[in-house]
Amino acid sequence: MARIRRLEIRNFRSIQSMDWAPSAGVNCLIGPGDSGKSTVLDAIDLCLGARRTSAFGDMDFFSMNVDVPITISATLGELPASLMDIDVYGEFLRGFNLTTGLVEDEPGVGLETVITLRLQVAADLEPSWSLFSARAEQQQLERTLPWKERFALAPARIGSFASSNLSWSRSSVLNRLTDERVELGAELARAARQARTNFGNQAAAHLTQTLDVVRQTAHNLGVPVGAMPQALLDAHSVSIGDGAIALHGETGIPLRSLGTGSSRLLVAGLQRAAAGSAPIALVDEVEYGLEPHRLMRFLDSLGAKEVAVPPLQVFLTTHSPVALRELSGGQLFVVRPAGGHHVVKPAGSSNEVQSTLRADPEAFLAKSAIVCEGASEVGFARGLDQAWVQAGQRSFLALGGSYVNAGGGSPDNSFARGAALLNLGYRVLVFIDADKPCAPGVAEAFVAAGGQVLTWRQGLTLEDEMFRHLPDASLDSLLAKAEEVVGADMMNDHVRTKSQGHRTLAEIRAERQQGAYLPATRELLGIASRIRNNGWFKSLTTYQEVAKDIVAPAYGPTTEAGFKTVIEQLWGFTSAA
Repeated sequence: MARIRRLEIRNFRSIQSMDWAPSAGVNCLIGPGDSGKSTVLDAIDLCLGARRTSAFGDMDFFSMNVDVPITISATLGELPASLMDIDVYGEFLRGFNLTTGLVEDEPGVGLETVITLRLQVAADLEPSWSLFSARAEQQQLERTLPWKERFALAPARIGSFASSNLSWSRSSVLNRLTDERVELGAELARAARQARTNFGNQAAAHLTQTLDVVRQTAHNLGVPVGAMPQALLDAHSVSIGDGAIALHGETGIPLRSLGTGSSRLLVAGLQRAAAGSAPIALVDEVEYGLEPHRLMRFLDSLGAKEVAVPPLQVFLTTHSPVALRELSGGQLFVVRPAGGHHVVKPAGSSNEVQSTLRADPEAFLAKSAIVCEGASEVGFARGLDQAWVQAGQRSFLALGGSYVNAGGGSPDNSFARGAALLNLGYRVLVFIDADKPCAPGVAEAFVAAGGQVLTWRQGLTLEDEMFRHLPDASLDSLLAKAEEVVGADMMNDHVRTKSQGHRTLAEIRAERQQGAYLPATRELLGIASRIRNNGWFKSLTTYQEVAKDIVAPAYGPTTEAGFKTVIEQLWGFTSAA
């Protein structure tokens, strides 16, 4: 079963240059919109597809520069014996290093024997397919693959028109399931003739006057049409070939009338069954037409869970978090333009990547990510963003941003997840409390790699900062919100516990009646509000409401300077996404 070992694209659409060594199984291309994911699938299809020609235009050239030809090269491994015939293909056989992912021009010890098929399109827009090796090019040798081999290598495209695979057309997956072939030439011809005759018998009764006018006119003009012309189906318009034989259900309803999702699901299963003769599949926007549970089954049918011995080499794109949760980091590849060329980076299978995939897969579909220490920071950041949107600013989400919840614990967890995303080319801000130190050098290394860090003043948490530095009226609102969420009894218990029994919630409210909250009271409230697992604002939603309805309205020219600095840094990151 042939596999693409290396793909090289030059000057094709949005891709000026790209080299990639895909995996032998599922290759899910992810990244922001217009990053070239679909272009990669089209390049594979055009290079390996069983076609003798294809329509190209100036728009298919990078920056419409037709002076530089389009070149798409697919190097294939796991070759069938027919393609390893030295007498036929000896000068075109090459070597592939499975460790480095690089192609060497000649086979060698420790290298997999491979062959490279190249598509080139010059300014005349005429495509040409040929085999390539540097030594054959030097000797001016030219060879292409026979049509039989091209057909065997052609990838199956499971798109929005998957129903085309539910009839026995030339490129249908049905023709690859077994060696059986329809040999009904005479019967099909007879059926076509019978259809024309039956239609004529029925039509004549309804078109008598028209046919009579035709007869009279032809007679008067001397045009030979016989005694009476007939209304029959045009023999050139009605021809029945193998493609007219289609799958039908038990009741006779054609299966091509199935919904989009059902058609794609069935074709994916058939593709899996035909893997021996059609080992490469292309799926753009894999989630199209499928509910989450059927999407999961669709990926299963393509072999997403069979990493050890993948039945198919699949190239797919997605914008679905559901799809990402079903895949492993080793099956994900981030596509990004970088300095005049495109890079394809494997997400990898590190714990940080896998945990982010399970908890916040949306981060891999975004451009920027705020990695938050816990739900508190996620809610706080989202609430401020909503407030800024109400004030007329663009949403962080609309700008391609996402939030990642690192799940609390050591701040090192946040930096680990942030670093994993940063290494894949995402723009990342780590947002953490300052009450726990991180390991020496962790934050510095993250910043040196291009990441940003947002934290409060030394030793303080989000709750400390709010209760210490928001105006008195905002503290009134915070206490009211806390009472709404956890109740006055729990609040009082926490105040008494953290003050060693010296203060009560009632005393604090009495103090407020006499004037402003005292600094010691503010400090106590901050500590009491964040007792582990029993915080007053314990959910993401609550913190979101606190930030939007309490913190944002209090923000202004008189906001305490240190608190204001943090908010402005958060705004700067989200608004520049």
